[in-house]
Amino acid sequence: MKVASNGAKPRKPAYNRKRINLALQGGGAHGAFTWGVLDRILEDGRLEIDAISGTSAGAMNAVALADGYTASGADGAREKLEGFWRTMSDAAKNSPIKRAPIDVMMGNWSLDRSWGYHALDAMSRMFSPYQTNPLNMNPLRDVLEECVDFSCVRSCNSIKLYISATNVESGKVKVFDSRYLTSDMVMASACLPNVYQAVVIDGVPYWDGGYMGNPALFPFHAGSDCADILVIQINPVERKGIPRTPQEIQNRLNEIAFNSSLLKELRAIDFVARLIDEGKLDENRYRRERLHIIENQDALIPLGASSKMNAEWAFLTHLRDLGRETATRWLEAHFDDVGERSTVDLRAMFLDIGSQHQG
Repeated sequence: MKVASNGAKPRKPAYNRKRINLALQGGGAHGAFTWGVLDRILEDGRLEIDAISGTSAGAMNAVALADGYTASGADGAREKLEGFWRTMSDAAKNSPIKRAPIDVMMGNWSLDRSWGYHALDAMSRMFSPYQTNPLNMNPLRDVLEECVDFSCVRSCNSIKLYISATNVESGKVKVFDSRYLTSDMVMASACLPNVYQAVVIDGVPYWDGGYMGNPALFPFHAGSDCADILVIQINPVERKGIPRTPQEIQNRLNEIAFNSSLLKELRAIDFVARLIDEGKLDENRYRRERLHIIENQDALIPLGASSKMNAEWAFLTHLRDLGRETATRWLEAHFDDVGERSTVDLRAMFLDIGSQHQG
């Protein structure tokens, strides 16, 4: 399979490599943006991936990368990622959930005018997946098992994987051990409860990991000695304006819920850094994490939440190219900062919260 290079520069010499941990958010088809970022990082070659924490679509990207990397290095990982997303698009070709003709003509990527999308949305509000899909059929599982060799993923020693799901009964995050990782565990990480039945593993039901870890950062603290964390963010933290329609309200609630756990972990990282700065924690015992974020909310926010279910190849490759371009700019601006300093001002991110409490 041919790897899309888009005329990018050849990989940099290995001697200039720096280690980093990757945190991959979930977000449906928008995970193709993450694919593009990963493709560019792998092509560039200067960042050595120590560990990956992934949720939902981020988990899919993570296992595809680990499978390809174990078999054939960076080029194999790029091929496997492209193969996964192409197979995903091919599987959705006959789905009624696609753009309306007017949106195709106008170049709009959203499914806001799609009768199939609205029918699924209405049914999910009136009926549970146990009623609408009693046989628990899931084409996403077929794509995953067709594209990913989990025996290869489990044998991946060069990159540690942390795949998160939400324990339905306890409400706690579950991070699956990559040494025993199965397709069920990845499907659990991507299980939206209004669309799919809970995935039961060892008698425990799980839902999408985005509710409690999108993605989880804490596994890096104990599982990796690398202090640099690069978050590939696809869910908007901030969206201007008041949601007014039922769909807009539900979509914004999902965005807030799927970002809440990440924001809490970022606050905790900032809190530890402040205590170290104030001399209240011993820096020899507590690690100061260096945070980095690759995101392009200016491009992703206008796409709308419905486009997360748009699996057209033209859209996926549009997102891939957007991710590659965004990663290229980030590498040019911040590669030298990796291993030296954070490129995200966490205190500025949460300054509005602190100032409100003080007032």
